[in-house]
Amino acid sequence: MTVKMNTQSGMIEVTNDVIATVVGGATTENFGVVGMASKNQIRDNINEILRKENYAKGVVVRQEENGVAIDVYIVVGYGTKISEVSRNVQDSVKYSLETMLGISANSVNVYVQGVRVLPD
Repeated sequence: MTVKMNTQSGMIEVTNDVIATVVGGATTENFGVVGMASKNQIRDNINEILRKENYAKGVVVRQEENGVAIDVYIVVGYGTKISEVSRNVQDSVKYSLETMLGISANSVNVYVQGVRVLPD
């Protein structure tokens, strides 16, 4: 699916993969996020931490009437305040979508799939 925008010069189509990449980039820049988690644990059978170039796989984009709904699956670092990390992810995702793509996010749902203890 795509988001279509009409401009004076013509039409712009942005695919869900592009939206997911922007969301993944905005998410991984937040302090406390150590990785993106698989959005389908049953199929993968574990909380698989994805490499940075694959972070779009931890994002689900759903089209809605006046924007998009985003689901983000993350792994946070041990010792961070999970509610604050999640709120920061929501804010940065909304801001990035509006500034980079001109798309408004109706909702950004953050699913913390795990906590990872980082080595000293």
